[in-house]
Amino acid sequence: MLGDITAVSDIYIICGYTDMRKSIDGLCTIIRDQLNMSPEHSNALYLFCGRRSDRIKAILHEKDGFVLLYKRLDSKVGRYRWPRNRDEVKAISWKQFEWLMDGLEIEQPKAIKIS
Repeated sequence: MLGDITAVSDIYIICGYTDMRKSIDGLCTIIRDQLNMSPEHSNALYLFCGRRSDRIKAILHEKDGFVLLYKRLDSKVGRYRWPRNRDEVKAISWKQFEWLMDGLEIEQPKAIKIS
């Protein structure tokens, strides 16, 4: 299925700012060269955010190729709360992904931590 992220087992946030003009090849190069990870990891979703923090690109590898997902928030909605440590990649849970998509920080101090 095209872009079905429900089968994803790992979600990674690429922290810092990403040039949102980059296409699939450019984003895969970031994953390979800067993070020393393989974008072909079949059950991973890689998330990127630009300087404005109002758009996200996601790379998903399916068995027959890559899918690029792009989401831009309406100007009245707000911005994503994106971690900005440029040299970091974070693995996040589905709950943290939901928080991020809802405009919240991925680290919620009052949330119950599941071990």
